[in-house]
Amino acid sequence: MRKFILSLIVIIVGVFLLDRIGGSLMWWVNQHTGEAAGVKTKYMAYSVNEDVILLGTSRCNLHYVPSIISDSIGMSVYNGGINASDNIYSHYILLNLILSHHTPKIIGVEVSNSDIVKQPDPFASVSFFAPYFGENSSNDSIFRYANLFWPYKLFHLYRFNAKATSSIAGLFSVPEKVEDDGYIALPKPARPIKTPPLKDTSPIDIDNLKMDYLQRFINICKEKDIKLVFMISPCYSVVDNHNYDAIKDVALRNGIQVLDYHTIGLFHDHPSYFSDIVHLWDMGARIYSSIFAHNLKQVLEME
Repeated sequence: MRKFILSLIVIIVGVFLLDRIGGSLMWWVNQHTGEAAGVKTKYMAYSVNEDVILLGTSRCNLHYVPSIISDSIGMSVYNGGINASDNIYSHYILLNLILSHHTPKIIGVEVSNSDIVKQPDPFASVSFFAPYFGENSSNDSIFRYANLFWPYKLFHLYRFNAKATSSIAGLFSVPEKVEDDGYIALPKPARPIKTPPLKDTSPIDIDNLKMDYLQRFINICKEKDIKLVFMISPCYSVVDNHNYDAIKDVALRNGIQVLDYHTIGLFHDHPSYFSDIVHLWDMGARIYSSIFAHNLKQVLEME
């Protein structure tokens, strides 16, 4: 029995040491990888200092060219969009990481119905930010809802599970090109879109917890005196005029300007601007950024 207990203790200690050493090594990998999401998250967590920061998923990442926007509004701009970051939980985490060291003048959020509707796994993308677990109690509340708080607290190596492969690969490959202050350009598609835009009939089934975190996001910006703007960039699909009502209602109650280019069908007469039905390629992104910058300047001048 004594031998068994000693063996068990050795195993537990060994697992503990392996986890802590492995966690430290993966943290180093995370901070030195050339993988775009890792590079951008690290920058926002520790170094970002621009006046305007844009947050969102791939539609933010690929649609907003900071140099064009900056030239128009006379402020420095950083595109903090992260591919597949999915919804408000990810944006909320990034907001808190940014505010730990920097308070921007303006935050723009590329919003979509994924920020407010029920999803099969709404917390899937928060694991992207698990390496920064423990740095902010507000963010850790999301990990609690996702039932990840204790696994991340006890097992440091587990925090790197979601991006381990891509982060390690990013050490040995040419770093992904994160050009123009966070903007990543999509190349011209090999096969241009030739069909008319389809009707988007995605159901709108509101998730109350997401709505709560959207309001928390808004409240934090109010407390920090940050101008908040919601953006909905062009998409090659037709939506009902009431498709974004829930988002616009929240914005109206909180005095937030919504720049909606999807509902009006911007670029539906220019399918050549799109890489696919939800993303603009570089040419379209640059044309759109000029339009957005002009409208954002008007919003700022109204104050």
